[in-house]
Amino acid sequence: MAEAHQAVAFQFTVTPDGVDFRLSREALKHIYLSGINSWKKRLIRIKNGILRGVYPGSPTSWLVVVMATVGSSYCKVDISMGLVCYIQRCLPEGCGPYQTPQTRALLSMVVFSTGVWMTGIFFFRQTLKLLLSYHGWMFEMHGQTSHFTKVWAICVRLLSSRRPMLYSFQTSLPKLPVPCVPATIQRYLESVRPLLDDAEYYRMETLAKDFQEKTAPRLQKYLVLKSWWATNYVSDWWEEYVYLRSRAPLVVNSNYYVMDFVLIQNTNIQAARLGNIVHAMILYRRKLDREEIKPVMAQGIVPMCSYQMERMFNTTRIPGKESDLLQHLSDSRHVAVYHKGRFFKVWLYEGSQLLKPCDLEMQFQKILDDPSPPQPGEEKLAALTAGGRTEWAQARQAFFSSGKNKAALDAIERAAFFVALDEESPHYDPEDEASLSLYGKALLHGNCYNRWFDKSFTIIAFKNGQLGLNTEHAWADAPIIGHLWEFVLGTDTFHLGYTETGHCLGKPNPMLMAPQRLHWDIPEQCRAIIESSYQVAKALADDVELYCFQFLPFGKGLIKKCRTSPDAFVQIALQLAHFRDRGKFCLTYEASMTRMFREGRTETVRSCTSESTAFVQAMVEGSHMKADLQDLFRKASKKHQNMYRLAMTGCGIDRHLFCLYLVSKYLGVSSPFLAEVLSEPWRLSTSQTAQFQIRMFDPDKYPKHLGAGGGFGPVADDGYGVSYMIAGENTIFFHISSKFSSSETVSLSRSCSGLRRGYYLGPFLAGEESLVVGTEGQGLT
Repeated sequence: MAEAHQAVAFQFTVTPDGVDFRLSREALKHIYLSGINSWKKRLIRIKNGILRGVYPGSPTSWLVVVMATVGSSYCKVDISMGLVCYIQRCLPEGCGPYQTPQTRALLSMVVFSTGVWMTGIFFFRQTLKLLLSYHGWMFEMHGQTSHFTKVWAICVRLLSSRRPMLYSFQTSLPKLPVPCVPATIQRYLESVRPLLDDAEYYRMETLAKDFQEKTAPRLQKYLVLKSWWATNYVSDWWEEYVYLRSRAPLVVNSNYYVMDFVLIQNTNIQAARLGNIVHAMILYRRKLDREEIKPVMAQGIVPMCSYQMERMFNTTRIPGKESDLLQHLSDSRHVAVYHKGRFFKVWLYEGSQLLKPCDLEMQFQKILDDPSPPQPGEEKLAALTAGGRTEWAQARQAFFSSGKNKAALDAIERAAFFVALDEESPHYDPEDEASLSLYGKALLHGNCYNRWFDKSFTIIAFKNGQLGLNTEHAWADAPIIGHLWEFVLGTDTFHLGYTETGHCLGKPNPMLMAPQRLHWDIPEQCRAIIESSYQVAKALADDVELYCFQFLPFGKGLIKKCRTSPDAFVQIALQLAHFRDRGKFCLTYEASMTRMFREGRTETVRSCTSESTAFVQAMVEGSHMKADLQDLFRKASKKHQNMYRLAMTGCGIDRHLFCLYLVSKYLGVSSPFLAEVLSEPWRLSTSQTAQFQIRMFDPDKYPKHLGAGGGFGPVADDGYGVSYMIAGENTIFFHISSKFSSSETVSLSRSCSGLRRGYYLGPFLAGEESLVVGTEGQGLT
């Protein structure tokens, strides 16, 4: 119990002689240093708030304006056109030694200069916002940039040339526009045309026209009003109704996973790898707190919204009976760790100093070496976060609202993030077809009680030093956690490093406080609920079939030589794969980001189009000439790229209809059209994993430093979930999920073996037949 005593600043004992106080100097020292660190963070936030608030101006520019005004005054030039004299007359009279005419004149010039400076900042900001509202550059062909776009790009660069902080552009980003109803209806009908026969399409067209003429105008007015008042008319409703109000288990249904480097291994020592990774994550958090991370820029010019990064650390999803809550803390100085059914609390700091990687390795190794058994009910406790949300909320209120259970739960929920130390050793072996899939399954759900699915993310450290993440979805989308992961893997490999024996560099401090075991008192009734949640989660996990593989014939390098979008290429290939699998087309979801707008998240690209289905049918028939197939493919690719750009620029379909549906529910208005649209299942849900958001290293120089992306469970019970990462120039990673219980989905181990060989990607990818899909003289065979 020595560690517990060290954590107490003072103790007192009541004796017949009075009260005996005992002070702990070490604990008081830690409290003092913690307070100093807290004040430093406050001052940094204040400084960053000022610098962010005046961007693209700076304190230096204010000083320049003041000096210019004062200098012109001494040169007998009144650049204020009388305003300085007017301000001087308006200043209150004083009788102090500093109320001389010279002092009043100087003060007036400072006030005038500050006003000019602030007016300039406001003007530049509004100008930048206006410039960022232009999206015509996205629709111009590569190499055919218009003169207008070139001038626009120069202006944007000039206004954002000063080194920006992470959130410098937030107030300059435009708001997400509300599309007009007729345009949304037209695009919707166009998207479902290839999926419906003539009679079904006529019925849907009638419903849509009736909605457009009668119901939509009223709903649209409320939505436009919200867009004026709110920062983003979609994001808060999307977070609440799609994520937080869902009562389904998070495991498989919502959380997703991210993989480690799979072609190299820095060390096979579990504690050492985790020590470096956790240290790198806290370095990233420090940069995040200080806003030292560069904003992500599209094409190196257009800033992306960074607001989702705010809740990356110190965030937990708190269960509620009807709706969950995202709890975010400004700081956390520890992580929660799970190993062999036991929970621990590991401090990240000693006083105000971040622990070195070697210190963290020592702490994690102590947990690995700890032989103590789990307490009754402790081993499967995290299954509560994997079961139904209402059941977890009720159990939390009944059994974890007081006493040692509340204290232990607080230690987990208030942690910076969660760490799972696993005893398994999954890894990717190119010679073993199932190895990557087993690795993905371990990350997606584990054994359903060794992940805390409510935390913003869980680091999973396997016994062989392989790592991965399981990420909660409500707080942010995949590119955000991808940004963190790229930094962490790059820092681990190229900046921190390991000794020749695979341990962290440096010498650990043996005097550090040991990891603290969390203590629970879990009654039989609670254990029964834990077991019930575990069975629910296990049934979900056992029903998921996941197949992950590396597609090796080629990557984006060869695709780009064909002058087509790699994303469009894969999406059209997936349409062909699905049609060959099922003999029909289905509603297809592809996630696109809307982060060019303030607080933007995602929009849907409906990638099953009339153009892509025409190409697929022509491919399946096998009687068309290559030139005809080329033309059909180019049309399908062009259509997909245009839809993707429309979605990114706020002209999508589904978020607009989603918000109109919510307004109709608030108003109590019935809409058969909206009800049918919102109930349509996405039997093919797809997403591309972002990469190289941070240039931590040169991928051409280190071609094997590739992560395999990540994946998610199927959105529909009778459908597929497909995640892919176009990794570098010569390979693509696929993560495909479905459910064993569905008779509509085939065995992935069978179907994807054909996809792996290029069969389902079509002969135009890597099959036995040859098809030129490129330009003349640059064919892909």
